[in-house]
Amino acid sequence: MKQATRDRMLLETFAMLADTLVVGYDIVDLLQALVDACRDLLGVTAAGILLAENGGELELMASTSEASHLVEMMQLGAHAGPCIESYREGAMVSVPSIAQAPAEWSAFKGSALAQGFASAEAIPLRLREKTIGTLNLFRSESGTFPADDLIAARAFADVATIGILHERSLRDSEVLAQQLQGALNSRVIIEQAKGVVSFTNDVPIDHAFTLLRDYSRSHNLPLTSVAARVVARQLRLDAPDEPAS
Repeated sequence: MKQATRDRMLLETFAMLADTLVVGYDIVDLLQALVDACRDLLGVTAAGILLAENGGELELMASTSEASHLVEMMQLGAHAGPCIESYREGAMVSVPSIAQAPAEWSAFKGSALAQGFASAEAIPLRLREKTIGTLNLFRSESGTFPADDLIAARAFADVATIGILHERSLRDSEVLAQQLQGALNSRVIIEQAKGVVSFTNDVPIDHAFTLLRDYSRSHNLPLTSVAARVVARQLRLDAPDEPAS
Protein backbone atom coordinates (compact mmCIF):
# COMPACT_ATOMS: atom_id res chain seq x y z
CA MET A 1 0.00 0.00 0.00
CA LYS A 2 1.36 3.42 -0.98
CA GLN A 3 2.14 5.74 1.95
CA ALA A 4 -0.17 8.49 0.67
CA THR A 5 -3.04 6.03 0.33
CA ARG A 6 -2.40 4.57 3.78
CA ASP A 7 -2.25 8.03 5.38
CA ARG A 8 -5.54 9.00 3.74
CA MET A 9 -7.20 5.80 4.93
CA LEU A 10 -5.93 6.40 8.48
CA LEU A 11 -7.41 9.90 8.45
CA GLU A 12 -10.71 8.58 7.10
CA THR A 13 -10.78 5.92 9.82
CA PHE A 14 -10.23 8.45 12.61
CA ALA A 15 -12.87 10.72 11.07
CA MET A 16 -15.32 7.81 11.00
CA LEU A 17 -14.56 6.92 14.61
CA ALA A 18 -14.93 10.55 15.71
CA ASP A 19 -18.31 10.79 13.97
CA THR A 20 -19.37 7.62 15.70
CA LEU A 21 -18.57 9.06 19.13
CA VAL A 22 -20.38 12.34 18.39
CA VAL A 23 -23.52 10.95 16.80
CA GLY A 24 -23.99 7.98 19.14
CA TYR A 25 -22.64 4.48 18.86
CA ASP A 26 -22.85 0.83 19.72
CA ILE A 27 -19.72 -0.08 21.68
CA VAL A 28 -19.33 -3.46 19.99
CA ASP A 29 -19.48 -1.85 16.54
CA LEU A 30 -16.88 0.72 17.60
CA LEU A 31 -14.44 -1.90 18.89
CA GLN A 32 -14.98 -4.12 15.85
CA ALA A 33 -14.21 -1.19 13.54
CA LEU A 34 -11.02 -0.53 15.50
CA VAL A 35 -9.63 -4.07 15.25
CA ASP A 36 -10.55 -4.27 11.58
CA ALA A 37 -8.72 -0.98 10.97
CA CYS A 38 -5.63 -2.35 12.73
CA ARG A 39 -5.62 -5.36 10.41
CA ASP A 40 -6.26 -3.38 7.24
CA LEU A 41 -4.00 -0.37 7.87
CA LEU A 42 -1.23 -1.44 10.24
CA GLY A 43 -0.06 -4.59 8.47
CA VAL A 44 -0.94 -6.92 11.33
CA THR A 45 -2.20 -10.46 10.79
CA ALA A 46 -4.74 -10.37 13.60
CA ALA A 47 -5.96 -7.99 16.30
CA GLY A 48 -8.22 -8.17 19.32
CA ILE A 49 -9.50 -6.08 22.21
CA LEU A 50 -9.78 -7.49 25.73
CA LEU A 51 -11.77 -5.74 28.47
CA ALA A 52 -11.56 -6.28 32.21
CA GLU A 53 -14.54 -7.53 34.17
CA ASN A 54 -15.23 -6.21 37.67
CA GLY A 55 -12.96 -8.89 39.13
CA GLY A 56 -10.08 -7.96 36.85
CA GLU A 57 -10.37 -10.94 34.49
CA LEU A 58 -9.80 -10.04 30.84
CA GLU A 59 -12.44 -11.11 28.34
CA LEU A 60 -12.35 -10.86 24.55
CA MET A 61 -14.66 -8.14 23.22
CA ALA A 62 -13.72 -7.88 19.54
CA SER A 63 -11.31 -9.59 17.17
CA THR A 64 -10.55 -9.65 13.47
CA SER A 65 -11.66 -13.29 13.36
CA GLU A 66 -14.01 -15.35 15.48
CA ALA A 67 -12.17 -18.58 14.68
CA SER A 68 -12.04 -20.62 17.88
CA HIS A 69 -8.25 -21.10 17.83
CA LEU A 70 -7.64 -17.33 17.64
CA VAL A 71 -10.14 -16.60 20.40
CA GLU A 72 -8.53 -19.28 22.55
CA MET A 73 -5.04 -17.85 21.99
CA MET A 74 -6.12 -14.38 23.07
CA GLN A 75 -7.77 -15.79 26.18
CA LEU A 76 -4.58 -17.67 27.00
CA GLY A 77 -2.69 -14.41 26.68
CA ALA A 78 -5.19 -12.87 29.08
CA HIS A 79 -4.10 -15.34 31.77
CA ALA A 80 -0.36 -15.51 31.14
CA GLY A 81 1.05 -13.52 28.24
CA PRO A 82 1.56 -10.03 26.86
CA CYS A 83 -2.13 -9.12 27.22
CA ILE A 84 -2.32 -9.53 30.99
CA GLU A 85 1.15 -8.02 31.47
CA SER A 86 0.13 -4.90 29.57
CA TYR A 87 -3.09 -4.64 31.60
CA ARG A 88 -1.35 -5.07 34.95
CA GLU A 89 1.48 -2.66 34.19
CA GLY A 90 -0.58 -0.14 32.24
CA ALA A 91 2.18 -0.08 29.62
CA MET A 92 2.92 -1.42 26.16
CA VAL A 93 4.41 -4.90 26.04
CA SER A 94 6.44 -5.78 22.94
CA VAL A 95 7.20 -9.37 21.96
CA PRO A 96 9.50 -9.24 18.89
CA SER A 97 9.83 -13.03 18.93
CA ILE A 98 7.04 -15.15 20.39
CA ALA A 99 9.34 -18.16 20.03
CA GLN A 100 11.52 -16.61 22.76
CA ALA A 101 8.65 -15.73 25.09
CA PRO A 102 9.08 -16.49 28.83
CA ALA A 103 8.48 -20.04 30.02
CA GLU A 104 5.47 -18.95 32.09
CA TRP A 105 3.74 -17.96 28.84
CA SER A 106 4.07 -21.49 27.44
CA ALA A 107 0.36 -22.05 26.72
CA PHE A 108 0.03 -18.72 24.90
CA LYS A 109 3.34 -19.25 23.11
CA GLY A 110 2.38 -22.71 21.84
CA SER A 111 -1.01 -21.56 20.58
CA ALA A 112 0.42 -18.47 18.86
CA LEU A 113 3.22 -20.33 17.12
CA ALA A 114 0.82 -23.07 15.98
CA GLN A 115 -1.23 -20.38 14.21
CA GLY A 116 1.80 -18.87 12.51
CA PHE A 117 2.19 -15.76 14.66
CA ALA A 118 5.78 -14.68 15.26
CA SER A 119 5.51 -11.33 17.08
CA ALA A 120 3.01 -9.46 19.22
CA GLU A 121 2.28 -6.08 20.73
CA ALA A 122 -0.08 -5.39 23.64
CA ILE A 123 -1.24 -1.82 24.19
CA PRO A 124 -3.19 -0.80 27.31
CA LEU A 125 -6.58 0.87 27.06
CA ARG A 126 -5.68 3.50 29.61
CA LEU A 127 -6.89 6.95 30.58
CA ARG A 128 -4.92 8.69 33.33
CA GLU A 129 -4.51 6.04 36.04
CA LYS A 130 -7.35 3.80 34.88
CA THR A 131 -6.60 0.77 32.69
CA ILE A 132 -9.66 -1.09 31.45
CA GLY A 133 -8.24 -3.55 28.92
CA THR A 134 -5.77 -4.04 26.08
CA LEU A 135 -5.47 -3.80 22.31
CA ASN A 136 -3.48 -6.79 21.05
CA LEU A 137 -1.72 -7.01 17.68
CA PHE A 138 -0.14 -10.10 16.10
CA ARG A 139 2.09 -10.44 13.05
CA SER A 140 3.28 -13.45 11.09
CA GLU A 141 6.85 -12.11 10.93
CA SER A 142 9.21 -11.57 13.86
CA GLY A 143 10.82 -8.28 14.80
CA THR A 144 9.69 -5.00 16.33
CA PHE A 145 6.63 -3.25 14.99
CA PRO A 146 7.27 -0.16 12.81
CA ALA A 147 7.26 3.04 14.88
CA ASP A 148 4.57 4.70 12.75
CA ASP A 149 2.29 1.70 13.16
CA LEU A 150 2.69 1.78 16.94
CA ILE A 151 1.80 5.48 17.03
CA ALA A 152 -1.39 4.75 15.08
CA ALA A 153 -2.15 1.73 17.27
CA ARG A 154 -1.79 3.80 20.44
CA ALA A 155 -4.19 6.34 18.95
CA PHE A 156 -6.67 3.55 18.16
CA ALA A 157 -6.36 2.32 21.75
CA ASP A 158 -7.06 5.84 23.03
CA VAL A 159 -10.17 6.09 20.87
CA ALA A 160 -11.40 2.75 22.22
CA THR A 161 -10.79 3.90 25.79
CA ILE A 162 -12.62 7.19 25.34
CA GLY A 163 -15.49 5.45 23.60
CA ILE A 164 -15.95 3.06 26.51
CA LEU A 165 -15.48 5.41 29.40
CA HIS A 166 -16.77 8.85 28.42
CA GLU A 167 -15.51 11.68 30.54
CA ARG A 168 -18.67 11.93 32.61
CA SER A 169 -18.51 8.25 33.52
CA LEU A 170 -15.12 8.71 35.18
CA ARG A 171 -16.78 10.73 37.94
CA ASP A 172 -18.99 7.82 38.93
CA SER A 173 -17.41 4.42 39.50
CA GLU A 174 -20.82 2.76 39.56
CA VAL A 175 -21.63 4.10 36.10
CA LEU A 176 -18.23 2.92 34.87
CA ALA A 177 -18.86 -0.58 36.20
CA GLN A 178 -22.29 -0.64 34.56
CA GLN A 179 -20.83 0.49 31.22
CA LEU A 180 -18.15 -2.18 31.24
CA GLN A 181 -20.62 -4.84 32.30
CA GLY A 182 -23.02 -3.71 29.59
CA ALA A 183 -20.29 -4.11 26.99
CA LEU A 184 -19.46 -7.58 28.27
CA ASN A 185 -23.15 -8.53 28.28
CA SER A 186 -23.33 -7.48 24.63
CA ARG A 187 -20.54 -9.93 23.89
CA VAL A 188 -22.53 -12.73 25.53
CA ILE A 189 -25.51 -11.98 23.27
CA ILE A 190 -23.25 -12.04 20.21
CA GLU A 191 -21.80 -15.41 21.29
CA GLN A 192 -25.33 -16.80 21.58
CA ALA A 193 -26.30 -15.41 18.18
CA LYS A 194 -23.19 -16.96 16.60
CA GLY A 195 -24.30 -20.33 17.94
CA VAL A 196 -27.82 -19.92 16.57
CA VAL A 197 -26.64 -18.87 13.10
CA SER A 198 -24.01 -21.62 13.04
CA PHE A 199 -26.58 -24.28 13.94
CA THR A 200 -29.35 -23.12 11.61
CA ASN A 201 -27.00 -22.80 8.64
CA ASP A 202 -24.62 -25.65 9.48
CA VAL A 203 -21.62 -23.32 9.12
CA PRO A 204 -18.52 -22.73 11.30
CA ILE A 205 -18.71 -20.17 14.11
CA ASP A 206 -16.35 -17.84 12.25
CA HIS A 207 -18.65 -17.88 9.20
CA ALA A 208 -21.66 -17.31 11.45
CA PHE A 209 -20.09 -14.15 12.86
CA THR A 210 -19.36 -12.91 9.33
CA LEU A 211 -23.07 -13.32 8.46
CA LEU A 212 -24.04 -11.32 11.56
CA ARG A 213 -21.53 -8.56 10.86
CA ASP A 214 -22.42 -8.32 7.16
CA TYR A 215 -26.14 -8.05 7.96
CA SER A 216 -25.41 -5.40 10.58
CA ARG A 217 -23.38 -3.30 8.15
CA SER A 218 -25.61 -3.73 5.11
CA HIS A 219 -28.71 -2.73 7.12
CA ASN A 220 -26.93 -0.02 9.14
CA LEU A 221 -27.93 -1.66 12.42
CA PRO A 222 -25.90 -2.13 15.63
CA LEU A 223 -24.30 -5.55 15.80
CA THR A 224 -25.70 -6.12 19.30
CA SER A 225 -29.23 -5.36 18.11
CA VAL A 226 -28.94 -7.82 15.25
CA ALA A 227 -27.61 -10.47 17.61
CA ALA A 228 -30.43 -9.90 20.10
CA ARG A 229 -33.05 -10.31 17.36
CA VAL A 230 -31.40 -13.53 16.19
CA VAL A 231 -31.35 -14.93 19.74
CA ALA A 232 -35.01 -13.95 20.24
CA ARG A 233 -35.84 -15.73 16.97
CA GLN A 234 -37.11 -12.44 15.50
CA LEU A 235 -34.56 -12.60 12.70
CA ARG A 236 -33.15 -15.51 10.72
CA LEU A 237 -29.89 -15.14 8.83
CA ASP A 238 -29.39 -17.55 5.96
CA ALA A 239 -26.06 -18.23 4.34
CA PRO A 240 -26.02 -17.38 0.62
CA ASP A 241 -26.31 -20.33 -1.71
CA GLU A 242 -23.08 -21.62 -3.19
CA PRO A 243 -22.78 -20.82 -6.92
CA ALA A 244 -23.38 -23.73 -9.23
CA SER A 245 -20.18 -25.32 -10.51
